Amino acid sequence: MATIHWPVELRHGQVALRPLRAGDGAEWSAARQRNVSWLRPWDATQPPGAEDGARTFRAMARDWNRQARYGRMLPFVITYGGAAAPGARAKWPLVGQLTVSGITYGSARWANLGYWVDEQYAGRGIVPTAVALAADHCWFALGLHRLEVAIRPENKASLRVVEKLGFRYEGERPRFLHIDGDWRDHRIFALNVEEVGPGLVARLK
Repeated sequence: MATIHWPVELRHGQVALRPLRAGDGAEWSAARQRNVSWLRPWDATQPPGAEDGARTFRAMARDWNRQARYGRMLPFVITYGGAAAPGARAKWPLVGQLTVSGITYGSARWANLGYWVDEQYAGRGIVPTAVALAADHCWFALGLHRLEVAIRPENKASLRVVEKLGFRYEGERPRFLHIDGDWRDHRIFALNVEEVGPGLVARLK
């Protein structure tokens, strides 16, 4: 297994990724609450018969950071400097979340990427930049080989993200994930490290 780099902060321009913290509960919950209708069609849900697993935000954040230290996932929040005064780095607001999950080493060396953004910040190039930052970190710092993104066919905004970054379409997986109360079809997009040259951040330039 590669050396685990956690906690880690990544930044390009006005977009930054930092670890989800136990103290983010109020800001994270406020963002989720004002975006309920915006996010509901894409949110993961528990299938029938599954245990609810309800827990506090603080417990979730601590668990995810523990898993990050073991190299199993990377739970980032997305922050954006365009809404803050110049130089006020500590005040950059939380505008979304990006999670690298299912990290696998050995002969596979791959992971999944998932993300959401506050509707009021959509369309500013924030998510493509965040995905590029996380992907480059996974390839060049963690030594992963393949990154995969699963997107519902109806999610046009998310499809534009992978198109902009050059992710390769690999096909559709019927009833792949339990989303918004039912098993939903997803389109699978992927990139291997050999396909990205100097990385995705470089593609943004």
